[in-house]
Amino acid sequence: MKHTAVLIPGDGIGPEVTESACRILEQAGLDMQWHRHDAGLAAIEAGASEVLPQATVDAIRVTKTALKGPCTTPIGEGFTSVNVALRKQLNLFGAVRPVRRMDGVHTRYFDDEVDLVVIRENTEGLYAGIENVITDGVVTSLKVATDKACRRIAKFAFDYAVDRGRSKVTALHKANIMKLSDGLFIRCAREVHESEYAGRVDYEEVIIDAGFMRLVQNPRQFDVLLCENLYGDVVSDLCAGLVGGLGVTPGANFGVDDFAVFEAVHGSAPDIAGQDKANPLAIIMSSVMMLNHLANTTGDKECLEIADRIRSAYDACLQSDEKTADLGGSLGTRAFTEAVVARL
Repeated sequence: MKHTAVLIPGDGIGPEVTESACRILEQAGLDMQWHRHDAGLAAIEAGASEVLPQATVDAIRVTKTALKGPCTTPIGEGFTSVNVALRKQLNLFGAVRPVRRMDGVHTRYFDDEVDLVVIRENTEGLYAGIENVITDGVVTSLKVATDKACRRIAKFAFDYAVDRGRSKVTALHKANIMKLSDGLFIRCAREVHESEYAGRVDYEEVIIDAGFMRLVQNPRQFDVLLCENLYGDVVSDLCAGLVGGLGVTPGANFGVDDFAVFEAVHGSAPDIAGQDKANPLAIIMSSVMMLNHLANTTGDKECLEIADRIRSAYDACLQSDEKTADLGGSLGTRAFTEAVVARL
């Protein structure tokens, strides 16, 4: 089956790693027509007046699927996050970040079977971006929580757990302090569980700071982590650190009408851009998530076979010490890509 999707190379190392993923997908046999569109600094450099051109958003509305490289977000000044804007405009309310230990990637938890998934609400919380200067030296930032969004992400997390044979969902919160906003979040999760999933998936609530401590002590005690926006952003990076970093963890954002954007969740690393040093594995793994999604939404089971072959190929590379420098290996971006292609 022929598929169509939007390709957003991003900026910094984005074009290099997305090129790697596209080459592997092609060599694995995926029949994909890519519609290339810019975002981030690349959009400005191409003459656009904004970092997220409307044409890019409209193209995703048509194809419903996109593979996206990293885009630079300035710290403390400049333009707003492309990722946040994209999630809001397409209502990509659910972020999924799987984290698993990989043979050949040595970490402090190498002997532990780390295998968990972070489910993050993508549209509300402090990331709603509602900030105001009250007076000189005084700024407020508004945290937003709605019943609709809290219930929607809870149902998304429980459905994910059921569909993939996961046994437990843990809601991370700070409702002991933020009794209204985080209180609404866990109350909705609790009610969704009791009404639809009791007896099918276990459910627990853990205060976020204690949860972080427990994650570091023993990550195996967790399965699916359900988080509001800011907590999900932070905990997904912490979990990535358990298995080797952001270079070995994929990401996806799901929304209404089967909209889905798959992305490398690491930064754009402009300091090594164009030097053949970037690790493309994260976006390759994200493309495997994209294949599984296409199989589910289009019925094309060949996508599952291609996904399995790519996963087996990069697993074999890591086990044979064919790795990029950030993972302790000696391969550059292109050499790692060709190593994966050779094992397909």
